[in-house]
Order: sequence, then structure tokens, then C-alpha cells
Amino acid sequence: MSDKELTKESPSYKDFILRKSQSGAMAGFDPIWMPDFLFGDFAFQGALVEWAIRKGRNAIFADCGLGKTPMQLVWSENVLRKTNKAVLIVTPLAVSHQTKREADKFGIEATRNTTGLDRGIVITNYEQLHHFEPDGFAGVVCDESSILKSFNGSTRKAITRFMSKVPYRLLCTATAAPNDYIELGTSSEALGELNYSDMLRRFFMQLDDKGQKKEIRQQEAAELIIEHDQNYFKKLAYRVAQTIGQWRLKHHAVTHFWRWVASWARACRMPSDLGFPNNGFALPELRERDHIIKARSITPGMLIDIPAFGLAEERQERRRTLAERCEFVAQLVDHDRPAVVWCHMNSEADALEKMIPDAEQVAGRTSDDRKVELYEAFADGSLRVLVIKPKIGAWGLNWQHCNHVVTFASHSYEQYYQSVRRCWRFGQKKPVQLDVIATEGELRVLANMRKKAAKADAMFTALVREMNQATRVERENLYTKPVEVPSWLSAAS
Repeated sequence: MSDKELTKESPSYKDFILRKSQSGAMAGFDPIWMPDFLFGDFAFQGALVEWAIRKGRNAIFADCGLGKTPMQLVWSENVLRKTNKAVLIVTPLAVSHQTKREADKFGIEATRNTTGLDRGIVITNYEQLHHFEPDGFAGVVCDESSILKSFNGSTRKAITRFMSKVPYRLLCTATAAPNDYIELGTSSEALGELNYSDMLRRFFMQLDDKGQKKEIRQQEAAELIIEHDQNYFKKLAYRVAQTIGQWRLKHHAVTHFWRWVASWARACRMPSDLGFPNNGFALPELRERDHIIKARSITPGMLIDIPAFGLAEERQERRRTLAERCEFVAQLVDHDRPAVVWCHMNSEADALEKMIPDAEQVAGRTSDDRKVELYEAFADGSLRVLVIKPKIGAWGLNWQHCNHVVTFASHSYEQYYQSVRRCWRFGQKKPVQLDVIATEGELRVLANMRKKAAKADAMFTALVREMNQATRVERENLYTKPVEVPSWLSAAS
């Protein structure tokens, strides 16, 4: 049918408008198998799985401990039964073992494989994806999908290309920060929605130097407002806090942007975010303490220590205070309970491994098999203290047996969040002790980390609210209002 033949009454025209409305489409099927463990206190999981199966290509942003693993296993089993074709679950290293244990626990047949098996439900890790061919699979699950943006460009493109050739797709993660549009664009592209560039062009505007300075002033004002009026900050959140580099949401596109995100994703931090009771889902107390370490010596050339400014000075500050910081951490974990220490430098990890008698380190140079051994040893209690970097092992692992976390100050909110949530998660029975280590020269770093944490929490709350509102919109009734033709135009015709 040509463009001239499209009228507002024709089905083709309505389909055309619906595609332009960013309301999404249901590309899946009715659920075939919904096990009993997705009901009762876990009915919110059943609702998410049912929606994901019917959607076909979608993302679930559910917080740590809300059961993303059983949800993705049930989703995979449904795709397998519907198509009689294999489904691939891709996870970070060592999480594949954890996923296999969950499958056995729930009676779902799955195989862990790294050599290209394409039968049944197959579990592998991202580093082994090149062994698999997408033609052999009807569905693919990317577990802890926020890790996608941590890969280099070629690896990320390879994962996206693999997913694009598979009909059914599911992304699962706990930390799709709502103010991280890079991640939302990466997720959208992997699911076959708008790519990152198209997303920016459609919903965002680019700022010139004058505009950027204005946005900075607005953000500074908002940070003052948040101390006095939380509600007013929420009103400003979309226009102020959602700025990334030289881009910000168009003022008139805010609702449409979140409606678009809600068309392919669901987000929740508690079952109540989806309208279900929070039965049994309560986080224990998080006892967070900041420790400011004083350096033994003054910075060369200075009369007093002043806060480091810029990444170069911060790295210099960390190297200069290495011994003091590591000695303090060794004293903190001098007890008989499990503890995990997150660091950011090889020199820190090496020093801590020597200072703490019963500690083992997982480093970049550690072989994959050895990493898995250490993860398993820490999980089963045979290893008491694990020293590790967030970028190596902060995604997906469940360490509810451990309630002591030590971390060094960092600018990365996601690394901080993931580090804490390995232990502070639903299922943890004890209060969690979190010790954050910084020096007098790292006060700016510590303040920035706290500011990012507060902003991310406010933004996720807004994301859930907007998604709930968007899902109540009757999309099939959009753009059905009759067109009113002006009298002068009708007369001319």
C-alpha cells in the first residue's frame, strides 16, 4: 500500500502510528509452563516471567536477591518447550556454576558448557561466547547484563550481534542505573529496540558550552534543594539530574522516554514496586562506617595535607598511603568471621594478601579455573577472607554467608553498589558491617561516592514510578481521536 493509500481508518495506518509511538510490541507467546515456586510469596516473580515470555524480547531490572536466576531459568524452559530448540544463558565467570546449582534446585534440566553445545538449556560465561553459533539457539539470556558496558567495543558488539540473530532475548541485571543512559542504550540495542545513537537523537538534545554551564548551575542548585525539599528535587530530577556529558532529556520527551523504556523493561527493588506484598523480603540493617586514614608523612612539597584534586593526584595519594590503609584493613578483618575486601590496585591486593594470614586474592592474572575455585571456597566457608577487585568479581555472586564488607573509596557508584550487594541482599540473615576506607586526601572521592549513591536511589525510585504509570496506559487507544479539520481547510477542499 502506498503512502497516499494510508488513511486514518486503515489498519495499516494504525499499525504505522503504533510503531512510531514507542509503545513496543508483544513478540513472544503465552506461557507454557509456570511452576509452583513462582506463586505465593513469589507471585511477583511469576508476573515478571509471564510478561517476559509474552514480550519475547525484554529486560528485567530486579534488585539483588529478588530471584532473577529462577526467573530466567523458567523463561528459558518455556522458550525451549515452545520451539524445541536450545536456549543459551550467558553469565559472568563463576556465576555459571551458581546458575547450574539453582537449576538443579528447581528441577530444571540445564548443562554448563564452554565448547559450543546447542541442546537444551546451556549455561556458559561471556568469555566463552565465541564458541557458540547463534543459529543453534531460539533464545538467549544475558545475566548481569550491566556488565556489557564494561567490555571493550568489539566484545560488546559481538554480544549484541549474537543476540540480534536469536528470536527470543532476555536481559537481567540489578543495577541498570536510571541515570546511566549508555547502559539503557546498550540494552535497547541488544534487544532490537532503538540503538544508542537513535535513542539520543529521538529523546535527547545536545548542549553547547553555554548550555552545559547552565546545566551545571542547575545541578548545584538541585543539590542544595535536596537537603530541604525532597519532593521539589523529584520534580526537578528529570530536567536536572538526568544529564550525561553533553546530552540531556528534551523537556517534552520525558514521559515518552520512560514510556519507551517501560515497553521493553520492568524494574523493581521490592515486590511492592510491582504491586505485590513484601512478604519475606526485608533487608537486614546495613551498618556503614567511614574510616579516614591519616598519612604518616606530608605530601612532598606541602606544609599540610590537602584533598587530592583530579585522578592523577588521587592515584598518587593512594600509592603514598598504601601501607597505612592496608594495615588498618588487616586490623578490621582480624576476627573469625568471613570477610570480603574490595580494592582497586594490584599493590593493595598484594599487600593485603600478605598482611592477612588466611586471605586469598583473586587477581586479573589468576586463571579462570583458579578464580572459580576461590569463589567456590569462599562461598562454602573453607576460605575466610577474599581479596578482590570489583571489576573482576562484583557481578552476580551470592555471598549471604558473609556479613563483613570492606571497600576503598571510589568514584564508581556501580562498583561500590555491586560490592556491597554481594553480601547485603535478600536472604542475608545478619546485619551487614560495611567499612569504607579513605584518606584525608580522598575526601572529595568519598563525597562524590555518597552523592552518586543518593542520586541513583532517587532516580531508581522515579524510574519505578514512571514505569508503573506507563504500564497503565492503554496503548491500543493511543492516537485514535478523530482528526479535527479546520473550517478553512475543509472549505478549500
